[in-house]
Amino acid sequence: MELATLDQILEGKGKEPFDVIEVLQDIQQTYRYLPEDALCRVSEKLGIPLIEVFRLANFYKAFTLKPRGRHLLTVCMGTACHVRGALRFLDEVLFQLAVQPGETTEDGAFTVETVNCVGACALAPVVILDGKYYDHMTPRKLRDLLNSAREKDKGGL
Repeated sequence: MELATLDQILEGKGKEPFDVIEVLQDIQQTYRYLPEDALCRVSEKLGIPLIEVFRLANFYKAFTLKPRGRHLLTVCMGTACHVRGALRFLDEVLFQLAVQPGETTEDGAFTVETVNCVGACALAPVVILDGKYYDHMTPRKLRDLLNSAREKDKGGL
């Protein structure tokens, strides 16, 4: 963890919860998770008890204390997606990537998460890869999506 980068994120921030949340978002975007040293630095620099920083980091599902992959794949398991086969393509992605929900592949390329609903029921089943929604998903479309992300990592696209 580079302290100069972290100190830039912290510069000019206050002690209010929304300030801390903004800082945590920036740290997570930079490091793909919230390193423990970074949380300690936030506490120290902003003068906030460490327990409060950890409380915020643990309260919001958007934050993670474990490193995430370069690509975050979120699979909607809501009712509409479930009825339209989300479980089938979740099984496919877990098999292909050899992980369980909440885990990151050994190479650090993908983290797979499941959520109860993403609010796009008319487009079900839906997955989100790196913040972009993909609708009417099938196992074949999912394989193509994962392969495309892998190619981008190799510099192919």
